[in-house]
Amino acid sequence: MKQKLILVMVLFPSLVWAQYQDSNNPKQFTLFDVQFDYSKADADNALPNKSHYYVKGDKINPFRPSDWTSPVDFRNGTVHIRLEVIEKPKSHEPTKWTLCYIPNKGQGNNYGCTGTEIYLDEGIYEYDIPMTSFWENELIIWSEGIKQMDLVIKDDSGGQGHAHKRTDHEKFFPTKVRISMVQVAAGETFDSSL
Repeated sequence: MKQKLILVMVLFPSLVWAQYQDSNNPKQFTLFDVQFDYSKADADNALPNKSHYYVKGDKINPFRPSDWTSPVDFRNGTVHIRLEVIEKPKSHEPTKWTLCYIPNKGQGNNYGCTGTEIYLDEGIYEYDIPMTSFWENELIIWSEGIKQMDLVIKDDSGGQGHAHKRTDHEKFFPTKVRISMVQVAAGETFDSSL
């Protein structure tokens, strides 16, 4: 059965997405779930932007909806963010990850970002955030879908606080994290059992 499902997913991804929506749970889906080590060298050499980790290609759910507004409204729902900080320097330096939706089509700056709260230590942190509350969410044309996610490690100084710019960068690097984002439809509540 598993081999048949993989074959169907490769040959007919839109059919599998439709079946997933109808038969499993049309109310939420995992956009991505990635675990990675991140060093100062990784941050310095990230292209096209430093301090970024790019979730694209096979790292992002290939069966995410092409339209986030219909037939299921994910645009006006929530996102459940789970951050597991597996390794972090013992400096207790305030750190956060900005999580940016990069759409297939946008306007203005062509992206919008939510993020984690500030954390000081290793551990698991979870958040539920309204999709209409984060920075520049209205500039994304949600009916055109999302092509990738950009994850940006920062300090607590604000939008331009990229960790690689810090003279005391050893307080941020190296780190190892696992980050997942589950999109929940409007009017629904995140269900961890799924």
